[in-house]
Amino acid sequence: MRAPLVDRFGRVADDLRVSLTDRCNFRCTYCMPAEGLAWLPRSDLLTYEEIERLVGVFLDLGVRTVRLTGGEPLLRRGVEALVSMLAARGVPDLSMTTNGLLLAEKAEALAAAGLRRINVSVDSLLRHRFAEMTRRDALERVLDGLRAAERAGLAPIKLNCVVVRGTNEDEVVDFARFARATGYQVRFIEFMPLDAEEGWSRDRVVPSEEVLAAIGRVYPLVPVDHGPEPARVFCFADGAPGGVGVIASVSEPFCGDCNRIRITADGQFRTCLFALEETDLRRLLRAGADDDQIAGAVREAVARKWAGHRINEADFVRPARSMSMIGG
Repeated sequence: MRAPLVDRFGRVADDLRVSLTDRCNFRCTYCMPAEGLAWLPRSDLLTYEEIERLVGVFLDLGVRTVRLTGGEPLLRRGVEALVSMLAARGVPDLSMTTNGLLLAEKAEALAAAGLRRINVSVDSLLRHRFAEMTRRDALERVLDGLRAAERAGLAPIKLNCVVVRGTNEDEVVDFARFARATGYQVRFIEFMPLDAEEGWSRDRVVPSEEVLAAIGRVYPLVPVDHGPEPARVFCFADGAPGGVGVIASVSEPFCGDCNRIRITADGQFRTCLFALEETDLRRLLRAGADDDQIAGAVREAVARKWAGHRINEADFVRPARSMSMIGG
């Protein structure tokens, strides 16, 4: 194995996010317009064989966690085959983030193929509000998907909830109650400036401390050692199952401990969610580069990684791509 990926600030990159598609069957208001976006041509997407090869290079560079994302990854035809290919590569921790719409039909096959665990985006537990936020009346299908994932053994099940001021912040205690009833882990994510319509504003961000305070008044929380993940994680003080976590990307950036790197659906390598530059791995692959050349390009990009995004600075510049085009 090659030396690990270490940047100039001493951070070790060992968590890889791989986007399978920019397409999505939801139209979340904090992500994309109602009419959707101009999708990438299929020829621009990495093939499964190209993804498998790149993941192999990253494993040799010390990556230990691989998460498949989108867009919506379950829209990619035959995704179970890719999961099987990556599992055969020996990925130590292989997971997926999905909106859950197709999960009821896919959960068993994904688990059989080697997927270890799953995160499902759920921003409201109210049918009408879920429909307003996703522009799809699909809450019951998503809940069916969660139950199917549980039966298939895709555990622990984590829910990702983007909290937006004036929209769903009044549900954080309801989500904690849901976690206690199901044993799921809920991750509350601050609204970030990655929406395609550029409607983000700071006054719509609900700071994570506010979320924790609201929950703690009803269900006292105890912090849990969470390792390298960006979420601050808590269990319930009374020993109830489930738990909550907060990802304070805006109010309390965790850039100093970041271990994440990303490959977009069209094969661009990004060292930060908010990166302003990318390294074209697809071009290298299709030009006949060998694994050493690809590894060298990756190592050079990681070495240039900045100290962190500048959301809270006057000179902050939004990435040219929105969240669905980058990959979660």
